[in-house]
Amino acid sequence: MTPNTLPKPELTHVFDVAVTIAPPIEIGQTPAGRRRIIPITGGVVDGPSGKGRVLAGGADYQLIVAQDTQAHLDARYAIEMVDGAVIFVENIALRVASQADSRKIMEGIPVDPSAIYFRCQPRFETAHPDWQWLHESQFIGTGVRRPDGVLLSIYKVL
Repeated sequence: MTPNTLPKPELTHVFDVAVTIAPPIEIGQTPAGRRRIIPITGGVVDGPSGKGRVLAGGADYQLIVAQDTQAHLDARYAIEMVDGAVIFVENIALRVASQADSRKIMEGIPVDPSAIYFRCQPRFETAHPDWQWLHESQFIGTGVRRPDGVLLSIYKVL
């Protein structure tokens, strides 16, 4: 069999998420890298697929590596949509920045988003019947880290 290039997938915008955070819990330098936990305190969901809110109680588990230029992120939290659906979010992400910009991010200093590579792969789980379609597709997103939170735009891969 000879490989052939298939058409590139298209994307459709699902929603945007503005996540608010508390100050980080610094675990420190471990054998795997610098470990941090960022508590998630709330936020807003808005987009063509619906509106809702980010529930408090989640966290972003971070591992900072490669001389502080890469952040491997594992955020887990829940969102509640206006129709009552509660959706668990597991979002794996990669953020790449210069050492200087990474330090600014970790210190809560604003950084130009165009200087940062921030992409994510969210997965969703819910029992709500109107949101079962979340289990049947792949999703990707792009993000921006702000001093007081994270902005994400989430897309369904068609």
